[in-house]
Amino acid sequence: MLPKVNRLKHRQDFSAVYKSGTRRSDGTLTLIAKKRTNGFSQDVPWSSPNSPNGSSICVAPTRIGISVSQKVSKMAVVRNRIKRQIRAAWRSLLSQVSAGWDIVVVVQPPARQCNYRQFLQKLEQLMAKVEGLNGD
Repeated sequence: MLPKVNRLKHRQDFSAVYKSGTRRSDGTLTLIAKKRTNGFSQDVPWSSPNSPNGSSICVAPTRIGISVSQKVSKMAVVRNRIKRQIRAAWRSLLSQVSAGWDIVVVVQPPARQCNYRQFLQKLEQLMAKVEGLNGD
């Protein structure tokens, strides 16, 4: 599971990313990313774990949502397996992603044949395309 501060959960947040985010696709995954300019969402309080009293002003964490429709597979078991693999890939990639992004990953039907390593590689490539990795 992703940490709570890194989850995109509300419909309005997903809608905002869909509406004004930058889209990049590779045929298997579509990544929609939007840089948050206003800092924090009203419903996600966050303070730095490194500050002594937890009250210092910090950049908002990156939040991630995953969308897998029934077009990918009618079986929930398959859709949930794909989501688990993508979440695991994000956990290992999260330290490389710049702070302050809202990201939605839309899974396309060819993703049924992908494994964890392929998802990790595709997510890295897509984040590099939107210039969301540290060092870009």
